[in-house]
Amino acid sequence: MRTELCERFGIEVPIFAFTPSEHVAAAVSRAGGLGVLGAVRFNDADELDQALTWMDENTDGKPYGVDVVMPMKVPTEGKQVDLQAMIPPEHISFVERTLQQLGVPPLPEGEGRDGVLGWLHSVARSHVDVALAHRPVLLANALGSPPVDVIEQAHEHGVQVAALAGAAKHAMSHVANGVDIIVAQGYEAGGHTGEIASMVLTPEIVDAVGPDVPVLGAGGIGRGRQVAASMALGAQGVWTGSIWLGTQEYQNLNTNQAMLEAFMNATSADTVRTRVYTGKPARLLKTKWTEAWEAEDAPSPLPMPLQNLLVADAHNRMSRANDPDAISMPVGQIVGSMNEVRPVADVMADLIAEFDQTVARLSSL
Repeated sequence: MRTELCERFGIEVPIFAFTPSEHVAAAVSRAGGLGVLGAVRFNDADELDQALTWMDENTDGKPYGVDVVMPMKVPTEGKQVDLQAMIPPEHISFVERTLQQLGVPPLPEGEGRDGVLGWLHSVARSHVDVALAHRPVLLANALGSPPVDVIEQAHEHGVQVAALAGAAKHAMSHVANGVDIIVAQGYEAGGHTGEIASMVLTPEIVDAVGPDVPVLGAGGIGRGRQVAASMALGAQGVWTGSIWLGTQEYQNLNTNQAMLEAFMNATSADTVRTRVYTGKPARLLKTKWTEAWEAEDAPSPLPMPLQNLLVADAHNRMSRANDPDAISMPVGQIVGSMNEVRPVADVMADLIAEFDQTVARLSSL
């Protein structure tokens, strides 16, 4: 499974793993892939610094990456109180009414708004500064190309930059901005995702950016056969995400048994692409919460970052309520294959073994 990216990053297999858990990211890197830690859950620079320090000490010297959420165009953020004032009262009422109907209790006194700040542009820039003070080999941006000055800053530290793209024209724009690697994220993927399926998107992007720009296939990848399929479409590796939510190491970050139960029982048809999570289209697990936003009397989701501010407490309340029917969590259609909790090393071993079996079977045809 070795490609040019293995030599570029000093990894054994071109399996890149996005995850909000430093435990999962470190385990993927130790197993020969490239673990990429999602920074958006960290509210301040010190929290991210602590997580990356832990990764420095627990990856056996193996490389890793960091993923930020940063729009290309710098928004005007102002103070948080000003942003809060921009949220319509009817949206606030709808969220509270829906939570009451779902039987979700309020948070304990003093808790709330965890995880909102990481979605702001200014905080994402602080995440970049912290990351570059450590030893990542890759800086990825979940919202496409980061600002050119951020790309240049990463390059000055010898760090490659990857950007997600849901269309060939977006990939070409990213390359023009100086991005090194394109993640062709198909419609099947969890989180922010476009409208084109991986089978069509990956070869379109590979052809658009040319042979000198590596492409990672993403969306619907959780088996070795799917890794082989992505590479047959021209990708030099794969970008995975949802499959790590069902690993033992992920439970160190998220002990919500209701969420785990929902993942384990879901089929590939139990997700929905919606703007209710952040204000931008993202694929989530289909639950009573997402269904409520599709009702005729539901308001339209607000743009990012207002939607984040609107639903932040709701997400925390649902997480605390521990009800598998009322949660809000990004996950891809591959959730239908997540049927048991396993160590990261076992997932990696199975991906590689099934890839080898697939290639051998195709070679015999």
